[in-house]
Amino acid sequence: MAVMRFGKVVALALLSFALATCGGGSPASVDRSAVEGPQSRAFYEARGWVAAWDGDAAEKLQKALANAPAHGLRAEMFLESLPEEKHERELALTRAALLYASALARGHIDPKSLGNIYTLPRPAPNLAAGLNQALENGELGEWLEAQAPQTEEYRALSKAYLQFRQLAAHTKATAIPEGGMIRPGSRDPRMPAIAAALQANGYLEVPPGEPQNPPHYLPALVEAVKKLQADYGMKPDGVMGPDTLDALNRGPADRARRLAVGMERLRWTEREAPATRIDVNTAAAFLDYWRDGQHAGRRRVVTGEPGWETPQLQTPMVRLAANPVWRVPDSIWKDELASKGSAYFAANHMTFRDGKLVQLPGPKNALGQVKFDMENGEHIYLHDTPAKAIFADVERHRSHGCVRVDGALDFAMQLASENGVLADLQEGLASGDESFVKLKRPIPVRLLYRTAFLDGGVVRLVPDIYGWDDPIAAKLGLGAVPPRRRPTGRLGIDVGP
Repeated sequence: MAVMRFGKVVALALLSFALATCGGGSPASVDRSAVEGPQSRAFYEARGWVAAWDGDAAEKLQKALANAPAHGLRAEMFLESLPEEKHERELALTRAALLYASALARGHIDPKSLGNIYTLPRPAPNLAAGLNQALENGELGEWLEAQAPQTEEYRALSKAYLQFRQLAAHTKATAIPEGGMIRPGSRDPRMPAIAAALQANGYLEVPPGEPQNPPHYLPALVEAVKKLQADYGMKPDGVMGPDTLDALNRGPADRARRLAVGMERLRWTEREAPATRIDVNTAAAFLDYWRDGQHAGRRRVVTGEPGWETPQLQTPMVRLAANPVWRVPDSIWKDELASKGSAYFAANHMTFRDGKLVQLPGPKNALGQVKFDMENGEHIYLHDTPAKAIFADVERHRSHGCVRVDGALDFAMQLASENGVLADLQEGLASGDESFVKLKRPIPVRLLYRTAFLDGGVVRLVPDIYGWDDPIAAKLGLGAVPPRRRPTGRLGIDVGP
């Protein structure tokens, strides 16, 4: 192991020397036939195929790549080693700069390559032109850093990632065995290991004179556990069960990994979000409404359960449906309703129209009193629900993929009023029949899966209930993770969308 570490140090030293000295003999021009990739070709075409990398520029690139960990990335992902031959070294530096710029500007991974539906637009900057301008101005490092999202949230995730990355490097994880529930004030033989794990995860500082290995579940430990639970989207009651121990056992390395995934997802999204929009975090199960660039409210939502995941979409909301009819999808009919009898259909106000099962408006209608129609090929929309008790639950992944909104009727009234169509919506509701109200100004809706995010100035993590974090972490080279606790069976309590 020591020999491997020494070899890596030597390799890095040689790389540093090569970067610092490559400018002296750089060729005046490059071989056009050797340049690969549209970005590299555009870069050299713009500069008349003249070589770009002198010693100063190469050193600036090295310094910029050394900061890759602040973005959850590694320098060797972009520049593993430098060729000795000058022309090859020139092209390698260009590829590295453009690859790193692209990773910061629009993400290292194409989200559509992960096998899940993804229709949100990604940034598409002219990196070749930007790189040329940065080299001409001598501002390569500044330009590269500016490609990453310049938001408070991204900076907070970056800071937290570096903290937990450092904690992970100095922490030896010891699994805490499962057992019975541990309640505040109780005594448990696992408490010393739990206290040590809370310290290792940055949740607990033991003041001088306090016991390092307390046998009892003391108030300081309870508060630390509550913070852990809140950060992981659990009910912060201080009662330790399997989910709390699972989060604790994962340690700082897992938190660092998930923060890196969170930064990658932020890099996928356009830098200028629509000023008026609805953002749904399907992992955390809440909705944020933004109007003219100002946060105008948050609502709890119910999103798709595992197996019926809510897809990641950007889609316009185009109309409101008052007293909607639920046209039952064929998949729900075949899997969950085909075995039901006529008494069930009558009790739930269901009937067949043109060979399709529908649920008519009324107090049991799965869409409630209002539906928010959106234009997308996945037949995903927001809607009301008669099952309102679920909104009080911490775990709210209970639907077949559509998004149920807490206080949906009030929200529809608000949107209709701001859109100048409130009277039309009120008239439609009063009729008792299904009617549609077209919005004068469609509202963009973004369905985002964010397991790491900034919430009220605090970085929060919520469970990766869909298992969508791990493939991203793998492509980022962040290593394997232990199997996660997954819900078993259907979480939903009804057959609504």
